[in-house]
Amino acid sequence: MNNELIPQPSWWKRNWKWVVPVGGCFTLIIGAIIIFSSIYFGVNNIMKESQPYEYALELINKDKQLIEVLGSPIKKHGMFQGNISWVNGNKVAKIAVPISGPKGEGKLYIDATGKDDTWIYHEIRVEVNDQEFDYLQETSSEF
Repeated sequence: MNNELIPQPSWWKRNWKWVVPVGGCFTLIIGAIIIFSSIYFGVNNIMKESQPYEYALELINKDKQLIEVLGSPIKKHGMFQGNISWVNGNKVAKIAVPISGPKGEGKLYIDATGKDDTWIYHEIRVEVNDQEFDYLQETSSEF
């Protein structure tokens, strides 16, 4: 019996019982994705723009032996691991970075401490399969 004189409830009144929980869940999921991606890309950007990473990448891209193994150019290939901290002007960087070139992949390890704009590198090393390339014996760099 379809009577045109009886007003039909609005769409919201008919569907609110499923719209509210589903909409709330989607809002939480999208919010979590935005927060986690912001954190990931923010931390990744901080590590990528750090002086130790830039210096080490420049150093390994000049090594002819490593270029023979990995090819050129050598660049980051994955997620940074480790940390960079600044406390009262003292800086510490311990980073492991997956790297790759056209011929293969490896891992770059960086260990450095610094004060102001001066960094002292304790380790810059690349591991590729069974090979290891060591670049430093306690050197310092100022940018």
